[in-house]
Amino acid sequence: MPSLPSSTQTVPETRQIPRHIAIIMDGNGRWAKQRFLPRIAGHKRGVDSVRSAVRTCAERGVEHLTLFAFSSENWRRPMDEVTFLMQLFIQALENEVAKLHQNNIRFRVIGDLSQFDRKIVQLIQDAEEKTKHNQKLTLTVAANYGGRWDILQAVNRMIRESPSKADGYAEADLAPYLAMCDTPEPDLFIRTGGEQRISNFLLWQLAYTELYFTDLLWPDFDARALDAAISSYQQRERRFGRTSEQLQATAEPRHRVSSV
Repeated sequence: MPSLPSSTQTVPETRQIPRHIAIIMDGNGRWAKQRFLPRIAGHKRGVDSVRSAVRTCAERGVEHLTLFAFSSENWRRPMDEVTFLMQLFIQALENEVAKLHQNNIRFRVIGDLSQFDRKIVQLIQDAEEKTKHNQKLTLTVAANYGGRWDILQAVNRMIRESPSKADGYAEADLAPYLAMCDTPEPDLFIRTGGEQRISNFLLWQLAYTELYFTDLLWPDFDARALDAAISSYQQRERRFGRTSEQLQATAEPRHRVSSV
């Protein structure tokens, strides 16, 4: 599959509204703990924030929203919590896909699906097939995903399919095998919950992404909070290796616009 241009190879177009937003949804457990509730209550409440983020992105004109739902390291969590998360994933797939389809939203999952129950895999495949032609927004859920896994699986596939180039691969040779090769690199990365790290999420794709961290816990992250993140993004100067003087010389705006 052909890949889109890389931010390290070309200068991407910048827009007032991010074309692609990626989010680590952190803080469900702490939200529940603050309210003397079990951790699973926080995960349930977090689904409402997912709905809000999808709706707000669609309304604002964001084209791609990628959510880190379950990392390859999350299997280390207590088994009862992992089991609940799998059940919650099934419920979301059964209850939400029809609504996404009605709203012209494409759904897809990236990650290693081999460890998931067959029922989950079938629901994912059915959802992807049902919504594949929708164009208003692409909602990508990263499940059993890790940035290093993504790079390694891409390298292995590249070597297997193009062994004759083994003496000198280029970035363009690897790019088509990455999980999000057909998606623009994220313009804006958001992490809730107060932590300031990317936790093995989209390591390749975040090379020139604007990073935004907030202390808000994910269940409290609403439309206003997303607008605040977009407003912060709109104040950034996206140089992609160039200087401010170069931007000014080419009459390129500093990408500062009125708040959303």
